[in-house]
Amino acid sequence: MPIKIPGLLPAKQILEQENIFIMEEELATKQDIRPLNILILNLMPEKEKTEAQLLRFLGNTPIQVNVSFLRLTSHEAKNTSKLHLNQFYKTFSEVKNKKYDGMIITGAPVEKLEFEDVDYWEELQKIMDWTTKHVTSTLHICWGAQSALYHHYGINKHELPKKCFGIFPHHVLQPNERLVRGFDDQFLAPHSRYTDIDSKKLFAQEELMILAQSDQAGILLLASKDGRRIMITGHLEYDADTLGQEYKRDKEKGLLTDIPENYYPDDNPEKTPLHRWKSHSSLLFSNWLNYYVYQETPYEWN
Repeated sequence: MPIKIPGLLPAKQILEQENIFIMEEELATKQDIRPLNILILNLMPEKEKTEAQLLRFLGNTPIQVNVSFLRLTSHEAKNTSKLHLNQFYKTFSEVKNKKYDGMIITGAPVEKLEFEDVDYWEELQKIMDWTTKHVTSTLHICWGAQSALYHHYGINKHELPKKCFGIFPHHVLQPNERLVRGFDDQFLAPHSRYTDIDSKKLFAQEELMILAQSDQAGILLLASKDGRRIMITGHLEYDADTLGQEYKRDKEKGLLTDIPENYYPDDNPEKTPLHRWKSHSSLLFSNWLNYYVYQETPYEWN
């Protein structure tokens, strides 16, 4: 089924070229069904790329999805135009009295900072508190996952000796849990982060389920036992070339970044990387929307 997005959103043209089923508002309002309302807090610097990545997977759903984008007022985006933000993004004051079936909180390039040193941390805390009563299930990605673990469960992050960067094999720990239903016993997922969470603290937290882990990259998938919070420490939403773009960007900045592991064929940056995690990414987003959002959300919010 389609996702409903603004007709002028730049991601629309990209998704149409990929035959992703999208629908403009005029046609969507004629359908006599209850769509899912999904809110995306996009903290990534290149917001238009992240929009396309997330919408690509939200389009593979069993029901119409209405997508809204949220921005922070306590932080000024440097890589996205004010025109784009004003045209397609809402502020928290505009949505705080509404209810949403699902929400996504993305990662952000601030993981080396202490949470309290991030300029929008106070506003983000208010939003995460707000989700407990206004959102059926929230999906937290990378730094967004670390933020949720710290804010909701008091579990802090620590800096790694070197960047966790590449494509790593993961194994499913609880194959009967709905989020990983249909997953292979082992699957690949991208990571790009300088920090990690102590796995012993995560396993000791009784409110959380650990669903997938890598011997090299650590825990990837976690969920609260009530399904209200899903945490992904990696980037299953990434395109095939996203890690390559990050690698080249780091090299241009003079950073001592290693070639992303298991990414380029023969570890040769001149060769085109393969998109080897797409099917499991699609399955994860589909499972989340189906089992944790669609089947759990009320038809009418009170």
